[in-house]
Amino acid sequence: MKIKKNDIVKMLAGKDSGKTGKVLQVLPSEEKVIVEGLNLMKKHVRARREGEAGQRLELPRKVTISDVMLICPKCSKATRVGYKVSKEKDVKKARICKKCKSEI
Repeated sequence: MKIKKNDIVKMLAGKDSGKTGKVLQVLPSEEKVIVEGLNLMKKHVRARREGEAGQRLELPRKVTISDVMLICPKCSKATRVGYKVSKEKDVKKARICKKCKSEI
């Protein structure tokens, strides 16, 4: 997957389109990510003990990976991700920004 944990991404679709957030979790088997502060749902939690109040929690839901786009840390634009393989003794595969060609 081209998007990793702790990347800053921009939402392309849905109610939060255009907003940015940090990736909290990547789920490669489902091809989904969880983004901090985006695609929130409300979960009602019942009180566990007598005298305790119930709550409404806002939790981030999964987003399809195709609905988010990585933001380059150098040029700070939403960009596609490419790969560059170094031709040294120890082969290193690095992600690059398709707009400014810098390593992410």
